[in-house]
Amino acid sequence: MKTAIPVQQGKNYDIRIERLGTSGEGVGRYDNFIVFVPNALPGEQVSARVEEVKKTYARARIMEIRVASADRVRPRCEIYSDCGGCQLQHLSYEAQLTAKRLQVVDAMTHIGKLPHVPVKETLGAASPWNYRNKMQFPVGIHQGQIVVGCFAQGSHRIIDTEDCHIQREGNNALANAVRDIVTKLRIPVYNEDTHRGILRHIVGRVGQGDELMAVIVTAAKELPRKKELIRMMRERLPQLVSIQQNIQTYRNNVVMGRDTVLLWGKPTIKDTLGKLSFHISPRSFFQVNTAQAAVLYEQALQYADLHGTETVIDAYCGTGTITLFLAQQAWNVYGIEIVRPAILDARKNACDNGIKNAEFIVGDATAVMPSIYRQGVRPDVVVVDPPRAGCTPTVLKTFANMKPRRIVYVSCNPATLARDLAIMKDLGYEAREIQPVDLFPQTSHVECVAWMTQMGR
Repeated sequence: MKTAIPVQQGKNYDIRIERLGTSGEGVGRYDNFIVFVPNALPGEQVSARVEEVKKTYARARIMEIRVASADRVRPRCEIYSDCGGCQLQHLSYEAQLTAKRLQVVDAMTHIGKLPHVPVKETLGAASPWNYRNKMQFPVGIHQGQIVVGCFAQGSHRIIDTEDCHIQREGNNALANAVRDIVTKLRIPVYNEDTHRGILRHIVGRVGQGDELMAVIVTAAKELPRKKELIRMMRERLPQLVSIQQNIQTYRNNVVMGRDTVLLWGKPTIKDTLGKLSFHISPRSFFQVNTAQAAVLYEQALQYADLHGTETVIDAYCGTGTITLFLAQQAWNVYGIEIVRPAILDARKNACDNGIKNAEFIVGDATAVMPSIYRQGVRPDVVVVDPPRAGCTPTVLKTFANMKPRRIVYVSCNPATLARDLAIMKDLGYEAREIQPVDLFPQTSHVECVAWMTQMGR
């Protein structure tokens, strides 16, 4: 006999919030039935209206906070309740760091079945506001007015954003300037329903010394009133050093297309990570929080425990940021990446920084690693920084087969980290410690670095 669901859509219920979910929402129960309540905090008693009911859970909206958490703070952003960019502005920063550590502990306990692996306190940011050096704002029309900003939570409705509190000031200035200029010049804005119009997104990148790159993403090669647009942007934004046009003609949600045209200024801007400098183009991967990325990479370097004599493999090297950090303290480093343009950027970054002990190889790690092993490469340390989906079992088995002294795993997803550490334990490698690092303050995201050694060593 099926148990009746104790809540109904459209009705209010008193719910005590027990914890935060992985997306930053409050998680509580009504008659032992799970209810997700956005903007609610652990320990709070809320009256919430159920908006969606599923077989095993419901989603509800706060109507009244009966008992508030001592960690609740007033959000800095005026559009926080509508915007989907941040999830935790209503939680004090110290409590955010605690919640992110608990997210990792929970994943290790319930997903990885590894409750005894030590998880350290989250390394917080010295500046938890205005840290994002990259902006990707869609452009649209709302009630006859041009809007530029973030999407609303769970939708493609654009929230007009004049002052995003996690963006660098240069990016906010760019968004506001483009909104005004495009309105004045009457440049057609793209409509994703009809697929008509020109202007799709504004991408901003802020580099060293606050130099600013603007990328105008268009649905066609032709950009109306181009010369006037360039002139007015230069007049409005004194920190601007590069204006580029990216052409994205496909009818999908991918922000940028393959082709980019330099309209004015420099083709790249420069930024630094630790002692290293990087040239950044419109489509280059570069961590959006430079200061905290350096903290993350230094932690990976510490866990690698290098003394200048080691051979290291970086299995998902991207544009070589972690690889070059490792190369400063290793004998030699091999960076492997399946995306060819990223490898080309990595080689250029190595050259620009005078690093000669890093070799970059295009290919799938599952094929490249056994190949270089057969050629006599014996890694002392393997470093891996995979996408959110984590590593495939084949990749993990490849790591174990090479028998490195240590494996350092950099993760942007505690759930897949926990899963992969459990697989590695079955392959003979035991997680020794995990260090969470907060690269994205005011959001629910957390990065981690874990290190493993062969069991029995």
